Amino acid sequence: MRIAAALAIAWLVPALCSAQDLTPRAYVLVPVDSNAVIFTYAFADGELLFDPTVPIEDAVGTIHTPVFTYFYTFDFFRRSANISGSIPFAIGDFSGSVSGRDRSAHRQGLADIPVRFSVNLIGGPALTAAAFVKTPPPRTTLGASVKVIAPTGQYDPALLVNIGTNRWSFKPEIGFTRHSGPMTLDAYAGVWFFTDNDNFFASVPGAPPNVRTQDPIGAFEFHVSYDVRPRLWISADINYWRGGKTSVNGLRNNSTLQANSRYGVTGSVPLTRHQAVKVSYSDGVVVRIGGNYKILSMGWQYSWLGTPFKMN
Repeated sequence: MRIAAALAIAWLVPALCSAQDLTPRAYVLVPVDSNAVIFTYAFADGELLFDPTVPIEDAVGTIHTPVFTYFYTFDFFRRSANISGSIPFAIGDFSGSVSGRDRSAHRQGLADIPVRFSVNLIGGPALTAAAFVKTPPPRTTLGASVKVIAPTGQYDPALLVNIGTNRWSFKPEIGFTRHSGPMTLDAYAGVWFFTDNDNFFASVPGAPPNVRTQDPIGAFEFHVSYDVRPRLWISADINYWRGGKTSVNGLRNNSTLQANSRYGVTGSVPLTRHQAVKVSYSDGVVVRIGGNYKILSMGWQYSWLGTPFKMN
């Protein structure tokens, strides 16, 4: 029974930065040698929904996640490409009733680090800043990306709740963008793949480690955004993901199928030529299993052209 509980709860903390992504304008075109540093704070609060076989009721959680991100664009075989990496830190408090007894947990530490590489395949030639301002923007672009999440997060196989997942995650994705006047439509389709967690929760000290596996998860995002003026925009966002049944030591739990959806709104406001603030809010539309969180985040961005890490 404790294995079943661990199977359901172990991914709740890192889930905030995996299938639940809601990222408008992820394939936006910018000149090569563009740099940005982003400091983001996200707050998540809500219910934790488990499959019916797990004796956990009235579970709730709050998660604070400060994140530092660096972004850089470059010429990749004459196509506009970029790479970004983030360092997230998570602080979470969880409580619930387990078999009729109240339980709580507090966790804080480094979370799993994501790195993303993206390239525009159609409609996105690599342009210098001088050429970029003289070239009419394309109405339609098609991009592709690969996101990798490394198992750097705090992890202890003796605990039911962990910040890290002790496995690698990979997400190849295709992104379509269409511009029409001040309106922009984004549609993304991707699949999450996971390596095995070969040191999964051990309920008995000294027992051999358990092996946890997870099926792929198909993930889809849709965004409609409106440019109020240059660099000032607002977006309506929705996503859907399905899959991810989990197994422990080869024993599959079919009730761990994820078939969830979230909606949200995102806005970006320029402060100066180099600075902007982005605010987003999202909530669950349908949450079959997992964290039914309300998530509010705010990020400050500083961008510049030229040598990486040398701000002008």
